[in-house]
Amino acid sequence: MIGPIIGDIAGSRFEFNNYRHKDFEMFSRKCFFTDDTVMTLAVAKAIVSCKGDYGSLSKIAADCMHEVGRRYPHCGFGGMFWKWMFGSNPRPYNSFGNGSAMRVSPCGFFGKTMDEVKELSEKVTCVTHNHPEGIKGAEATAVCIFLAREGKDKEYIRQYINDHYYKLDFTIDEIRASYEFNETCQETVPQALECFLESTDFEDCVRTCISLGGDCDTSAAIACGIAEAYYGVPDDMRKSAEKYLDSYLLGILREAEAALQDL
Repeated sequence: MIGPIIGDIAGSRFEFNNYRHKDFEMFSRKCFFTDDTVMTLAVAKAIVSCKGDYGSLSKIAADCMHEVGRRYPHCGFGGMFWKWMFGSNPRPYNSFGNGSAMRVSPCGFFGKTMDEVKELSEKVTCVTHNHPEGIKGAEATAVCIFLAREGKDKEYIRQYINDHYYKLDFTIDEIRASYEFNETCQETVPQALECFLESTDFEDCVRTCISLGGDCDTSAAIACGIAEAYYGVPDDMRKSAEKYLDSYLLGILREAEAALQDL
């Protein structure tokens, strides 16, 4: 689950200052973790807490998101999500924002079957993003991670997404110049999936996402979860990204990765 964190941190300084090229310094003093990292780790914490019994995952996920997220009120939460995070009576708010997809990667890594991945994805998503497009964006992301874990090649993954979720009838080069900041699943998830499908390795996936522009830290968080499952993550990139995490977040990551090894 370090993949989405790397994508988030590398893309953080370009979210509102896009750089549509690949020749950038991956990690700099201007980089930082955002809500993408915080919520990914909150979902990981929730899944680990269930110990394989996911009957109450939605409640546990909401509790973990509040527990973890309230420590970082200035990490970049969107307006509606911030109200959910800090409100007195948090309820799902029919969102189709890309926040559902940027945090879902643990579901793709922990699910033992395709059906279980979809179930986990829906349960951690519906607590906030209960719009069909929010559910869809998260599920498509988690399913791609599962397919990559299963050893499916990119042509298979592309066809599965085309058949069940989005028509990937564009290339990154075709859309780069006109692509704009958009926080919806509909205008973020397909583009992030295409970034992964066109990538040549994990690092190239990060660079492709950021070169596309738009909400690039979130696009990179989405795509790099899949890239992690497909390619693995270079040790130097892992070590560099971990330096940006505090001891609390790093502890959640370590616990989740240890639990994943025990499956």
